[in-house]
Amino acid sequence: MDWLSSLVPQQPSQEVVYALLLLGLVLGSLWLTKVLHRVLVLRGVKNNVAVYYNRKIIHMLAGGVTAALTPYLFTSPLIPFLFALALAALLLVPHRRGHLLNWFQTSENWYEVNFCLAWGASLLVVWVATSNPFYAVVPPLFISFGDAVTGLIRNLVYGRRTKSWLGNIGMLAVAAVIGYHYAGLLGVLAGVVASVVEHFEFPPYLDDNVLISLVSTLIIVSGHYL
Repeated sequence: MDWLSSLVPQQPSQEVVYALLLLGLVLGSLWLTKVLHRVLVLRGVKNNVAVYYNRKIIHMLAGGVTAALTPYLFTSPLIPFLFALALAALLLVPHRRGHLLNWFQTSENWYEVNFCLAWGASLLVVWVATSNPFYAVVPPLFISFGDAVTGLIRNLVYGRRTKSWLGNIGMLAVAAVIGYHYAGLLGVLAGVVASVVEHFEFPPYLDDNVLISLVSTLIIVSGHYL
């Protein structure tokens, strides 16, 4: 039952405060991108392009910065995981009710919900399996910064959401650095494979966020034990 005891935060009240502060960062990124969307559209940027930029900015600010701070603020993955689930539920509500937060949500997919679920699940599994919080943030960082870079490159080049190996090369450059910093050569291997699988998705549920977090989690956990 060691894995169960590893889920118990050592300073639960303090860590809840940290989680609430990070939630403030997430909400702040949503407000910032709402303003940015208005500015971009007024300057003649197509709505779909502005929306896609915003999604990737939120990936980096809300997902990436939060993941990078997690090993320093939390002694257990439980509270970040629960907050990720709560955020996924909150983002699902506008889709269910048909009132989208249209500066970053689209009716075409619910991938921002998948992002939260993949972020939280991969963090939880790797942390519990390896007892290493720095290993645990690698998959969330891949989908936060690595995947964001692919989207920004494709948006700049093609002006729409599409798959291109050019974006995957950009992700590889970012993911390799992240992987090496947090998990050494094992992290680099995870970054390489994650950069390849990002090119694929199987709608509506198995998107690139899920694939990236899944393969990088499997590689890091299996590599840790091998």
